[in-house]
Amino acid sequence: MTARFIASGCGCGFAPIAPGTVASVATLLPGALLLHISPTLLPLAALIATLAGLWSIRAANIEGDPRWVVIDEIAGQLLALFPLGHPSAAGLLAAFVIFRLLDVVKPGPVGWADRQGGAVGIMADDVIAGAMTAGILWAAGARWPNLFG
Repeated sequence: MTARFIASGCGCGFAPIAPGTVASVATLLPGALLLHISPTLLPLAALIATLAGLWSIRAANIEGDPRWVVIDEIAGQLLALFPLGHPSAAGLLAAFVIFRLLDVVKPGPVGWADRQGGAVGIMADDVIAGAMTAGILWAAGARWPNLFG
């Protein structure tokens, strides 16, 4: 029961519509709080979510990638927020939109990871999408320093 609760993102995965999006939105406030406290906590939180996801998916004997498993979206969204430094509405929105777009479209390495099996495959596509989002946000912030507030 605990493993399924963690895999579902503390129940976010049981939302009737767009559970991955619900989990990503639910991650924004805690992610912003971690950024406010100390930006270095964010990659640690993403790592913990990733390890918890790997454990919970294996412990619950989850086959395939059911819609209700959203711990992967939580890990990826946390990682996507990292380059913001300080939370702003524009930055949080950009991190959310870019991450969800990459997670849905699954370009290049995101799609490759999505086709891998097991817990690693379930987690890897969202972690890669989160890392790609972080790279995009970092590059945009380096080019336009005031872009995200």
